[in-house]
Parts: sequence; structure tokens; C-alpha cells
Amino acid sequence: MIHAVVGAQYGDEGKGKMVDYFAVQADMVIRYQGGGNAGHTIVNEHGKFALHLVPSGIFNPNTVCVVGTGVVVHPMNLVKELKSLQDGGIDTGNLVISNRAHIVLPLHIWQDQYEEASRSKKVGTTLQGIGPAYQDKAGRFGLQIGEMKDLEHFRSRLLSTYEAKLKRMPGIREFGGSFDDMWNELTAAREVLLPYIQDTLPLIRQAVEAGKHVLLEGQLGVMRDLDWGVYPFVTSSSPISGGTSAGAGIPPTAIKRVTGITKAYTTAVGEGPFPTKLEDEMGKFLQEHGHEYGATTGRPRATGWLDIPTLRYGAWLNGYTELAMMKLDVLSGLSEVSICTHYDLNGQSYDLPLPAYELEQAQPVYETLAGWTEDISGCRKFDDLPEAAKEFVQKIEELVGVPIRYISVGPERNQTISRE
Repeated sequence: MIHAVVGAQYGDEGKGKMVDYFAVQADMVIRYQGGGNAGHTIVNEHGKFALHLVPSGIFNPNTVCVVGTGVVVHPMNLVKELKSLQDGGIDTGNLVISNRAHIVLPLHIWQDQYEEASRSKKVGTTLQGIGPAYQDKAGRFGLQIGEMKDLEHFRSRLLSTYEAKLKRMPGIREFGGSFDDMWNELTAAREVLLPYIQDTLPLIRQAVEAGKHVLLEGQLGVMRDLDWGVYPFVTSSSPISGGTSAGAGIPPTAIKRVTGITKAYTTAVGEGPFPTKLEDEMGKFLQEHGHEYGATTGRPRATGWLDIPTLRYGAWLNGYTELAMMKLDVLSGLSEVSICTHYDLNGQSYDLPLPAYELEQAQPVYETLAGWTEDISGCRKFDDLPEAAKEFVQKIEELVGVPIRYISVGPERNQTISRE
């Protein structure tokens, strides 16, 4: 079975926890797009880990973990992430990296800093070089990580890329170093990463044709998709289910299960429209009780009530067969909770998100539901939840039209209610 796990909001929904949960039964996990600009926080019996490039199935030694072709890899950051896992007692021998994945070069980080500084209206990039790496990939200036194998070839290609970049964009000089600095960093990372790099397609095809359980893990969510998100406040790749096939190397007809991950409320990092954003005491409550700080940057996440139009939007674009609702426990202690059922713009009602330039002016329309005071972190069955919490979940299912099969009531893997 091929099973895609995708973000149903703006990213940071808790995909890492659910991939870790599903990976116990999985034969392979493929990270299919994105770079190290977003993190998945995992809490399990091994401890607490923040993963940025390594697939969240790495904790199961029987699961093959693939950094897919659609990912852009910062070599030295990946080396540091592997060392962090190894220092935590995790064997990383089950990791493979697609030789077709593109490299995030140090000069891409210089370019990211230069471009963000040059914008009159900030995009809110994490300055990790992800966007520039994808720019070069699309512009046919990029380097694939498999090219590291031939050192002479790699140096020639890197030097050509470096010189062409400085010619096209001389302003990045003030943000970066020399070619030698870049070369020394990359060759040091190369020594560690070479054993992991291979042609992953035969491995993936063999698993799919054998009927293995393959998980597809994305980064960010539908509202950060390059085509369908709040452009230009988006990522540089496609995190929706339609991007899984290209990034992983699996035919779309093979994907039979799509799990959309949503929080019980909404969060976002970076710039751009966020209709349900709360800038009051309730927003602070959600931020503090939900520990809403970015795994990669540490930046506080903006918080707001659950946005149903966004979930409906993702249900169509991603074709969810089920939803997993994360952090329901964060709403405990509130006498009432709200959900945004639709938007109002100039007197017209909209039940799906609009382009960013219109969404910025849209006003959320809320429905208020009863809250609950009970601590639900120990609940392991749906029937164990307070009546108001069950009604909240059922209301979301009714409005979105997709069953909520999993409910997270805490960060641990076992703090997950299954309704299968």
C-alpha cells in the first residue's frame, strides 16, 4: 500500500509525529519534497528529536528511509542531523539519498539573504537557501548530489555554477564567502554522505511492486504550495499529494491512501494572509499551551482558530481519504472554542481560500462550540473524550466531509487515538 501523509494547513501540523506513528508498520518512508527549512518534531521512546531532512521513519530500524529526488539537500546540515541522531543512539544505516536530489549550496544561502534583504515586502523565508536551490534546479544551473561521487567533475561543475551566479547576481558577495570556503565545506560533508547516495528508483520500484507499505512524507502544507498556496508567501515546491509522485518516483495510480494532518486550531510561520489569526490573549494561550515555536528557526508561530475553508480546500486538492487531528489537548480548559466556517469579502461568502491578494481582505465568520475543562492527555479511545470534545471532532468531520481517523492528545507516539 502506498500512503501519502500531507499537511492540511500552513505546515507545522504534526506530520512528523504521524509518520513516526505509521512508520512502525511501514517498510519504507520517502521524503518527497522540500528542504531543511521546516522541521518535524518527534517524541518517542528514544527521546525528542527535530528532523529537517531525514525521514521520520528513521527510528524504526526495519524501515528503509529515502531522501527523495524532489528534496533539496544542504549537505553539511544533513551531516549534523545524522550526527545528532547517532549521538542519541539511533542507527542511521537504513537511510538512502537519491542521487538525483539537488544540493543546497552555501551560495544559495547567500542568495536567499540577499534577495530577502532586497524585497520591499518580505516573504518570510527561513534563509536556508531552499528557494534559490529550486530556482537553480528549474533554471538548469543546479547540481545533483550524485555528482559528488566524481570529485574532479564535481569541482568543475561547482566552479562553473559559482562563477555564473556571481556574474548574474554580484550583490550576493556581501553575504557570502569564497569558493574555497564553499569547496571545503562540501568536500567535508561528501566524505560522510557518499555511502548513503544511490539510485533509489530500483529500490522504490521493487518495494511498490512487491506490495510493501510505503509512506510518503511531505513538508509544509497546502497553503504553502507553490501553485495553490498563498502566493508569493509559499515554498518553492509542491507539498500537496499531487507532488508526491514526481518527488518520490511513484506513479500516481499507485497511491491509495492520503492522510491530511491538521491541528485542532491553525498556526503559521512567516508572512502572508492568515484569516483566523488571533492577536489577543486567546492567541497567546494557544501559542503557549501548544508550544508553538518553529523546529527549524525557533520563531514563534502565529495562532488562530481552526480554518474550515482551508481544510475543505485541501480535501479537494489532496483527495484526503482521512484526517488526523493533532493537539486536541491544547484546547482543554477553554469554556468555548470557535471554528471559521467561511469567509466574507465585500458582502460575498466564500467557503474556500482566495488568492493572497484577496484573502488579506477577507473576514472570517465563526461558529462557537462548547469547550471542555477535562485533561484529555490520558485518553486512548474516542469514547474516553469529554462529550464536548467528541462533538468538536464530529462537527469538523461534518463540515469538511472527511473522516477524522486519528486524534492526537499529546506529543508522545502513544498519545494517539485511533478510530479505525
